[in-house]
Amino acid sequence: MLNCYDVAKYFIAQIDEDAGDLVSNLKLQKLVYYAQGINLALSDQPLFPEALEAWIHGPVVPVLFHTYKRAGAIPPPGDMDFSIYCVQTREVLDEVYTVFGQFSAWKLYQMTHEEPPWKNTPVGHEISFEAMRDYFKTQVVT
Repeated sequence: MLNCYDVAKYFIAQIDEDAGDLVSNLKLQKLVYYAQGINLALSDQPLFPEALEAWIHGPVVPVLFHTYKRAGAIPPPGDMDFSIYCVQTREVLDEVYTVFGQFSAWKLYQMTHEEPPWKNTPVGHEISFEAMRDYFKTQVVT
């Protein structure tokens, strides 16, 4: 099983700095949330074991947030080992990035605030894998 850092690193590695693409901690948190939710919907298994919590600005993986808490864009990783991602995982992550990576951090913020996993979880509490799976099953076509 991957961890949240592996998923985050995959997304960060997709950034094309030459094209002016940037990823903030806020946007990264939302991409990781969508990856977890969609993977739960498709496989009934978490993509990574770390918990997501409902924070004021939406779903957050606290350990990941604290790693990248700083102003500005997160630089792409210098070392990427894509062999740790199986084909199915890469397909999920690529689809999440294609669908959600096009949106700004604030658009993703607004989207997550309209979704039941965040809306139905008190701020500061863990968003259950079950709540995410149940919601995202209504959003993905299998």
